Amino acid sequence: MAEQTKPFDSKLQAAALLLPTVVVLVAFLYYPSLETFRLSLYESAFLGQDLRWTGINNFVELATSSTYRNSFVVSVLFAGVVVIGTLVLSLLISYMLFDVDLGSSSYLVAAIWPYALPPAVAAILLNFLLHPNLGIFTHYLELLTPWTLDWFNSGPQAFAVLAIVAIWKQLGYNIIFMVAALNNIPETLTESAQLDGVGRLKMLYKVYVPLISPTLIFLVVMNTIYSFFSTFPLVDLMTSGGPSGATNLLIFKLYRDAFEFSNYGLASAESVILFVLVAILMYIQLRATEGHAQYGG
Repeated sequence: MAEQTKPFDSKLQAAALLLPTVVVLVAFLYYPSLETFRLSLYESAFLGQDLRWTGINNFVELATSSTYRNSFVVSVLFAGVVVIGTLVLSLLISYMLFDVDLGSSSYLVAAIWPYALPPAVAAILLNFLLHPNLGIFTHYLELLTPWTLDWFNSGPQAFAVLAIVAIWKQLGYNIIFMVAALNNIPETLTESAQLDGVGRLKMLYKVYVPLISPTLIFLVVMNTIYSFFSTFPLVDLMTSGGPSGATNLLIFKLYRDAFEFSNYGLASAESVILFVLVAILMYIQLRATEGHAQYGG
């Protein structure tokens, strides 16, 4: 009988194999995080070369700043709209793709291609389509409806347009996972529900949604991270935080404080707050949904 081989001959060999991963994590995650927290306790000048200890004064300044509080509220509202809107639309589109037999691959490619676009390209493309004066979509919207789209000067309209673009950009990512999860559902379960006379919409939220709930929870977390961290190009190229701070998300304000006003200490404090905020939201999401997720045995 052949001798059974061990995964590793020694702990030293296992540690050597883990070393590259540990080095990358320390160099690009843990050290920058600690350095950001350290810098948040200083007041910086001359592009961060002159540092003066201020303790928690940067955090106090942010807590008492009406501009920062506005960005905080706007970012939380924006994240809620983007996360919910993306999940709902992606679920409906994925269900329709799952239910189609002829040409399903073409429909799937058409549904997910916006995700392949770089965020900057997506922002420029949608900015062209939705431009208040030159946009093709805007022209026909104002021609066929009584609505006037002027999101360069209207804060609520700018917020809505930015949220729509952010949702459109993230749909493909969600659809990929949802379609894969739906395709893993046994066909016998679908056939049984159809024989019992379950309607299509009821089958979606009564049968399919509970079965793909682990995927939905994962997407809630990923969409939350996306809405807080990955929407900077959209804000920068479409609204620049305006008008009147209506789209001044935390990630954009952080960038301006750091690279336009060279206030690295304050920007570092904003980074710490943003990280803690997203971590708390993800913890709440996971704890709130852990009792509803159904994992196969």
